[in-house]
Amino acid sequence: MELYLLGAYTLYCQLGTVLSSHNSTTDHLEPGSISCKPGLLLPVWEPTTNLALGDIIARGVVYFVLLVYMFVGVSIIADKFMAAIEVITSQERTITIKKPNAEPQVISVRVWNETVSNLTLMALGSSAPEILLSIIEVIAQDWHAGDLGPSTIVGSAAFNMFVIIAICVWSVDDYKKIKHLRVFFVTMIWSVFAYIWLCFILTWSSRGVIDIWEGTVTFLMFPATVLTAYIADRRLLIYKYLSKKYRMNKHGVIVGAEGEDVELATAKMNHVNDNGFKVFEETDEEAKEFEEHRREYISVLREIRKKNPSASMAEIEVLARNEIMNRGPKSRAFYRLQATKKLTGGNILSKRRVERVEDEVKTSKKDENLIKIFFNPGHYTVMENVGQFAVTVTREGDLSHSVCVDFKTEDGTAEAGSDYEAVEGTLIFRSGEAHKQVLINVIDDDVFEEDEHFYVLLSNPSNMVKNLPKLQLSTPAVATVMILDDDHSGVFSFADGQYEIAESSGEYQLKVCRFSGARGRVVLPYKTIEGTARDGTEFEMTSGQILFDDNETSQYIPIHIIDNESYEKDATFYVELGEPIREEDLNNEAADTEAQTLTSSDEIALLGKPKLGELYKCAVRIKESKEFKNMVDKLISKANTSIMMGSGSWKEQFIEAITVSAGDEEDDDGEEADRVPSCSDYVMHFFTLFWKLLFAFVPPTDYMNGWLCFITSIVVIGAITAVIGDLASHFGCTSGIKDSVTAISFVALGTSVPDTFASKVAAQNDKYADSSIGNVTGSNAVNVFLGIGIAWTLAAIVRWTRGEQFTIDPGSLTYSVTLFCICAFICCAVLLFRRRRRLGGELGGPLRSRLATTILFVCLWFFYLIMSSLEAYQIIPGF
Repeated sequence: MELYLLGAYTLYCQLGTVLSSHNSTTDHLEPGSISCKPGLLLPVWEPTTNLALGDIIARGVVYFVLLVYMFVGVSIIADKFMAAIEVITSQERTITIKKPNAEPQVISVRVWNETVSNLTLMALGSSAPEILLSIIEVIAQDWHAGDLGPSTIVGSAAFNMFVIIAICVWSVDDYKKIKHLRVFFVTMIWSVFAYIWLCFILTWSSRGVIDIWEGTVTFLMFPATVLTAYIADRRLLIYKYLSKKYRMNKHGVIVGAEGEDVELATAKMNHVNDNGFKVFEETDEEAKEFEEHRREYISVLREIRKKNPSASMAEIEVLARNEIMNRGPKSRAFYRLQATKKLTGGNILSKRRVERVEDEVKTSKKDENLIKIFFNPGHYTVMENVGQFAVTVTREGDLSHSVCVDFKTEDGTAEAGSDYEAVEGTLIFRSGEAHKQVLINVIDDDVFEEDEHFYVLLSNPSNMVKNLPKLQLSTPAVATVMILDDDHSGVFSFADGQYEIAESSGEYQLKVCRFSGARGRVVLPYKTIEGTARDGTEFEMTSGQILFDDNETSQYIPIHIIDNESYEKDATFYVELGEPIREEDLNNEAADTEAQTLTSSDEIALLGKPKLGELYKCAVRIKESKEFKNMVDKLISKANTSIMMGSGSWKEQFIEAITVSAGDEEDDDGEEADRVPSCSDYVMHFFTLFWKLLFAFVPPTDYMNGWLCFITSIVVIGAITAVIGDLASHFGCTSGIKDSVTAISFVALGTSVPDTFASKVAAQNDKYADSSIGNVTGSNAVNVFLGIGIAWTLAAIVRWTRGEQFTIDPGSLTYSVTLFCICAFICCAVLLFRRRRRLGGELGGPLRSRLATTILFVCLWFFYLIMSSLEAYQIIPGF
């Protein structure tokens, strides 16, 4: 690559020498002399006279190599700048929306609108070198106009518009369209109008003179671009009705999407779809975007569950988070940083994501050496005639040492001596023992009693050897024992009047309790009743009988729940119990009417008839799976690419700076697989090691929400850009190449290479073409409005205070801008033509169309470059 660049440089120098011979305005120099002016930071390389041709070429090679190395440096610090911007624009705020059931819900949305952030901070980050070069050049030349800054902006715009889009078109095999077409139209119009406006103020308004109002209006077009793009993105004002069908009804204006029927749009208004998502109105864009993201995460979880049916929820969460990070739309900062790290052998962002997930897992494992003692289970239900039963105490943690714990019983409604025998003592866990039991005797009698309970308590856990791991009582440290009377048939009811179950339960076992007696075999009918939950949709209707054996105190009704994996399901149905019948009475139709009317517990005990309790009917509320919902919420809260791009400490930055890494590649199964760093990875790592170590001193992005890194990075970019400007000027004058030609070729190419790789990755990985094409057009407009608007406004003001005018030679720049506008119109027309159904979209498509588009765009760039260079040397006439 280096040999190719040096060869190209030598040929370019020869071309520059030939062209210089045709330049009638060039000052005649003595043979072996060069004419270079001191730069802002770099002085002239003396001597400048009596130089041999070899010396001139050697100086040119040195300047060229240094220029390339500075381009690498500014790319690396610009990526830290982009990482800070990503952290800043990823900040979130909470808003309250209403769920479909009118309940309020607090959700997190980004503070920065995506379109606004792309056209402001993101555009500034990717175009900072060009913008700062234009400003610094004006300052360095004592507020006089220069050729390097403006020509770099125009040359970079041409490279972005033609070469980058050509590469993106060719790199996509199928086809991809722009999703936010309105935003693309706005930025495309502004990107072309910016250069038309530049021609206007250079030639038509006041030829060769830039007034304060012209520079100010140029700068003010930047917020105008952002505002109109924001309006288009949010579908506000007139954009809400462009290419849409609309009419009035009692709700107001009903807006249908492009090609959508108005009636369908009306039906969708405030509608809740099958998955429980609210279809928000057009004006509720933030909530709508939140719901779209949540729906995408649910879709990812479903796919991963199907592929990994035996995986645990924790494993599914990690897989889902990685998949969402890989699949989800990325910002320009992400692709820019990813591309630079691949070129320089840095740590790949996907690896950093995995490392951060692993760190979260490690930090979540706390107190691993803690020994816990508790009852397992914490609640026991026994019959009055059980005699002796055991209560289990469990130890978790280090089992290699002996520990002990005290226990004792305590009265509740059951009394020691009449209902049970009190016990008290100490349990000793020997080495390797995880469970111990406490034996308790229950006293049986023939007298009817209400169900009663007592407690067993743990206390005073202690180690039997010193300097052992920490020991503590864990929940439950108190066991509750319920004694059920077994002298009568009992009362049957649900334990609660309302149950809330997750839709992922599948077959749910609904518990029916038997208390105040448990004698005899009893048949209990049941049936389900529809509510807001519908048969066949949320659950399956069922009816039947359950049988309680003698001394059996609980049974279960099987209910099948249909799992739709919706996020906010809330539906209710009912389960009702019928009159219980003793098995021996099933064939006896003559029931005792008087006995059926008795309801008190004493009368039931006296007659021995089973009865229904008060809770003979319960409501079953089907809610979304808590586990599923929590996972989706966690993914939403953590699915932020800033966690991959940001840095938390200086230590992390220095470790990353000295670590060489290889890019990720896919294995045969389509999964990402790590590969060993290649020789080229090591070469690029050591080639850029100086810059990595130097920029590791920049404050991490986690400080002050990224703003400290933002400010520091832009100062460093300005300093390096000033050196680039001096090197480019010295390189041009040493090689006999004009600054304007150097700017549209070498400088524009050097500042645009990272964006080229970033756009290519975005074109291949993103579902839509917005990140690869839309960002190019927005950046071209911002370059003019900020790079030229700020520089020329400041220069016009300073010159006005001195009683002078800010003048600029419009010749070469106007010709270059006009040429770019003509070629840009052709490029835009081709992109719009490619949206036809036959071609599929802006990117990709059939091989012939891809090849034709790529060749056309590359030829447009070469045509622009050659014609601008010929005009600069006055070989062809300009304006």
